[in-house]
Amino acid sequence: MKKSTLFIILILISTNIFSQIPKESESAFINGKNIYYEVYGEGEPLFLLHGYTLSSQSWLPYVEDFDKEYKVYLVDLTGHGKSDAFKEDLSIKSVAEDLNALIQYLKLDKIKAIGFSFGGDVLYQLALMNPSLIESMITIGAVGTWTINDFPTYQKAFTFENRINFPWLLKYHGTDDKIKALMDQFKNYTVMVSNEELQTIKPEVLIMIGDDDEGMDLEEVVRVKKNLPKSDLWILPNVAHGAHEGETKGEFVTKSKAFLSKK
Repeated sequence: MKKSTLFIILILISTNIFSQIPKESESAFINGKNIYYEVYGEGEPLFLLHGYTLSSQSWLPYVEDFDKEYKVYLVDLTGHGKSDAFKEDLSIKSVAEDLNALIQYLKLDKIKAIGFSFGGDVLYQLALMNPSLIESMITIGAVGTWTINDFPTYQKAFTFENRINFPWLLKYHGTDDKIKALMDQFKNYTVMVSNEELQTIKPEVLIMIGDDDEGMDLEEVVRVKKNLPKSDLWILPNVAHGAHEGETKGEFVTKSKAFLSKK
């Protein structure tokens, strides 16, 4: 199977939407842009962060799994969903800065978090810029370092001209202008976390990777695991990028809840 085809299939897996009614929702004006979020349940704050070109709605199937123990925050990260479109070149650090400002706006001192792909990369940046904020975090298909330059087939396939091949984009993002901004900015997706930076990350981290995730370099996964002060590595056999989805969802929920509840 071609990597570009696999990339399309992996994202399509992430587009199931369940009907949920948030207890709170708002577009907060943060760092000169509107950032949309929804809140469900009661308890400690738990942020669920989506992948690139997805939106907070991709996490709706998981809300009922967490909202009895946690106050669940679903956020449309910068450029996505009901948040404002990208106005500048994509920077994972800048997206994390917007999320950090949103969390300060919400007056939260401590959070737990799960981030898929892009959302996971954002979490590594957030942990660096606000070291005391995150108590524990789970990253799925992400280790904080990734560049589109290593995947030219992804970049060639994922263009505005080919948007008809990605039907979830209109559902999640609404307008051609926002979709074009997302797809155009994919060429700028590059983020790096050094060994020295990894060694300063304070929260305990569960790194969740499917062993069939063609976007993940296992040598890079090992580097990150080696340098994180407190981390666990969970590699799922015969599983691709969305390692928390499909047949593995139940196991993901059980293991993630046990990990997040550790004191």
